[in-house]
Amino acid sequence: MTEFRHDTARLTLRDWREDDWPEFWRITNTPAVMRWLGGVMDEAGQAAARARVEGYKAEHGHTFWVIERREDGALLGFCGLKRSNQPGGPQGMMEVGWRLREDAWGQGYAKEAAAASLALAFDRFGADEVIALTVERNTASWGLMLRLGMERREDLDFDSADFDAENPRIIAYAITRADWAAA
Repeated sequence: MTEFRHDTARLTLRDWREDDWPEFWRITNTPAVMRWLGGVMDEAGQAAARARVEGYKAEHGHTFWVIERREDGALLGFCGLKRSNQPGGPQGMMEVGWRLREDAWGQGYAKEAAAASLALAFDRFGADEVIALTVERNTASWGLMLRLGMERREDLDFDSADFDAENPRIIAYAITRADWAAA
């Protein structure tokens, strides 16, 4: 299988390498980053998450790719595409997602990586619509969804206490191929 690599103005989205994983967990498995993602993961959680990310690539040809800053090669987190598979949620729809280390927040990296992932979803992987999911209280995440041109899809909302036990509502945003092309 050909290695995936996609460059943007400041970032490279690419396939995972074995030595990426320890650094990824060091920079993203923190209380701040994992606040709305179910909390800091133990080794078993990390292994399960890695298996899911690697499985997405094997099953669908896309995954949450490594985000590398081009200027210095720093690993910033991940961003990419999967098929929605959260129990109780919409199944099989193309989903965009991201997770960046805390010192990379607020610099436009997530938007740049997510926009590249959306373009790939429509242009390379043939999606007609792409969704994004987050917990209701994660205003930074759904704010980015709005800045990407996504619209609320309340019909796809569902409950899952896996990510925010106090407010288990998972909210959905979506963008169609036509709306992406028109933006």
